[in-house]
Amino acid sequence: MDIETLSQEINSLHADFCSALVDPTRMLILYVLDERPRNVTELTQELNVPQPSVSRHLKILRDRGVVLASRQGAMVVYSLADHRVIEALDILRAIMRERVQFQASLVSGNR
Repeated sequence: MDIETLSQEINSLHADFCSALVDPTRMLILYVLDERPRNVTELTQELNVPQPSVSRHLKILRDRGVVLASRQGAMVVYSLADHRVIEALDILRAIMRERVQFQASLVSGNR
């Protein structure tokens, strides 16, 4: 393993991908877009988040290459750039769930 190459890949991953996912609303947007492409109004209604906030999050996701925007008439429709992002999020959620369960078992075992 070339540590220099690995370091560059990790820095790029952190700068582009991880920074796009630091906000829970952005992760929710990704899960909603995994079901089907949507416009800002649909996302606003489904997530119950103000339109300016949804637009700001979408801009970040689009700038980082996580979502794609396509014009359909007067509307812009957003979709996932790569559905594997959901697989990665699901793996992270599973790890987190198992960790929480393990910690809970430690607490209940100590009582």
